[in-house]
Amino acid sequence: MSDKAQSKDAATNPRGIPYAPFVDKVEDYVSSRAEVDGTMKSFQEMISKYQFMEVNTQRRKAGLDERIPDIQKTLETVRFLKTRKPDSDPIEATFELNDTLYAKALVPPTDEVYLWLGANVMLSYPIDEAETLLEGKLSGAQQTLANCEEDLDFLREQVTTLEVATARVYNWDVTMKRKEKADSGEDGDGKKKGLPNG
Repeated sequence: MSDKAQSKDAATNPRGIPYAPFVDKVEDYVSSRAEVDGTMKSFQEMISKYQFMEVNTQRRKAGLDERIPDIQKTLETVRFLKTRKPDSDPIEATFELNDTLYAKALVPPTDEVYLWLGANVMLSYPIDEAETLLEGKLSGAQQTLANCEEDLDFLREQVTTLEVATARVYNWDVTMKRKEKADSGEDGDGKKKGLPNG
């Protein structure tokens, strides 16, 4: 293979997912009909890998679609608490304790909040630090979501490219098979051609 072809094989998207080979001329990938099965199998394996990556990326995207609204709500709450003056009256709030269990509480003005970090860990933060932390988490989650959407489009393109490549190799094989039959003097049924009235 040429250096140009090798550099194309090594090309990846920003997250390191490799580009699928684009088959413009089948002869660049297969030099004889004996290589067709191996090439087709290789393309099918690549399609399977891309589809596996697509499923994982869709899962990650679904998790982010769920997490981003939670982060936004928490950030809005922190910003609301930040606007409260020290001499303000307590506000009544309803907290979700479980899926179907809620409790009411009076929340006085405060200069600190407690945030769940995951893995059963909760930490106290000054409101300004909590706001900065949540803004960073929200920004990071939105960027990751954008990357997931970009990767999903990229993966679908690669699967389509490989499906087209598979079809081209298959069609090339059929054409070569017909050509070999024609060269050997057989008709379409695999019988030797004879004279019409012979």
